Formats: sequence, structure tokens, C-alpha cells
Amino acid sequence: MAPHDREPVTTLGAPLGAAPVAVILMHGRNAGPANILDLAARFLRPDLTYLAPAAAGRTWYPHSFLADRASNEPGLSSALGVIAGLVAQAEAAGVPRRQVVIAGFSQGACLAAEFAVRHPARYGGIAVYSGGVIGPPGTEWSDTGDLAGTPMFFGCSDVDSHVPDARVGESAALCTRLGAAVTRRVYPGMGHLVNDDEIAWMQTLLATLAPPR
Repeated sequence: MAPHDREPVTTLGAPLGAAPVAVILMHGRNAGPANILDLAARFLRPDLTYLAPAAAGRTWYPHSFLADRASNEPGLSSALGVIAGLVAQAEAAGVPRRQVVIAGFSQGACLAAEFAVRHPARYGGIAVYSGGVIGPPGTEWSDTGDLAGTPMFFGCSDVDSHVPDARVGESAALCTRLGAAVTRRVYPGMGHLVNDDEIAWMQTLLATLAPPR
């Protein structure tokens, strides 16, 4: 059973295949596509394609991303499958993987990080806004495969009650070992949100992938 397979995907911007970059946006727990598409407006690139899938019941997986992974099934595998399917759709529409960007916030950020580790390749970029790889303390993630220089961003508060800073650092180190070009920023006292500095990183990335006309 894949609970998220029949959920809708909200699109914004150019039709898929009509723009040089496709951005997959994964929303957080108890949220939906409209919430994460607020980020797209802040990127200031309405000429690009944005794909925002919805989670069944507004939650991708039921427990903390620090819980035993089996306890978050089948939602976890279904959510990762949604990302894989959207990457495949973008490629089929003529957008190469190295022009596909994956970004998420909170629960969606954890999915973006986990997807990168499980499906290492050269992507346009991956932004992990307040999240990290999934699994309980002591999890050993595979460090085989090659992210091949994919730009990756990890940003989080040092006092985020949902996301321990240690897991963010662990995730950034893992992706560095996998060959990603990692930027990690810790924001003292920030709440559970995406700040302007984090948005600026994405704006720079998108300008590199598709220079504004």
C-alpha cells in the first residue's frame, strides 16, 4: 500500500518541460502544497516550474523522523516514491536530472535529505530546510553512491525542538562524504521557519541553473 500515490500534485509557474528548471517542493507535517508553494513566491522565479505533491492526511509519515524507520512505513517509502516519480516525470518532459531541484521544509526537508542519500545522483540542487536524514540515533546510513557535486543546503535553528542540530550536522557530513557540495548554516534562536538567508541561497542556485532573462 502506497498511501500518497493518488494524492494530487499542485503545479505553479511554467508547464513541466517548458522551463529549464523543475523544482519539487515537499511540504511539512499538517500542511499541504499551498503552504510550501509560499516558498516558491519568495524565490522570485515565476518563470520556472514548481511541483508540490500532497501527503495523504497532510502527513508524509506518522512519527518523528528520529523514530524507528519501520514505524513510519508505509508512508515513508510512499513519500520517497512520490519524489522519485516526479524526478522521472521531469526527465521524461525533457528536464535533465541536473536541472531538477528538490526542496522541503520540516518533514518534507527530511524526505529531501533521505531521498538524496537513497538515490544519489547529480541533481540541480537539494535544500533541506529544518530537517535531516531519517532514522533513530545510531542509524548507519549507506555512504555508497555519488551525489557528484550536487549543491546541497542544510539550514536550521540551534534551538529547534523538532530537529536536533546534531542530526543536521550528521546529515550534512554524510552528504559531503557522498560527494555533495554542502552548505550548512545554523541560525541562533531562530524558530521553526525558513528565513531570508535560506531563501537567498535558493535564489542564487536558481540563477546559476537558469540565468534570468
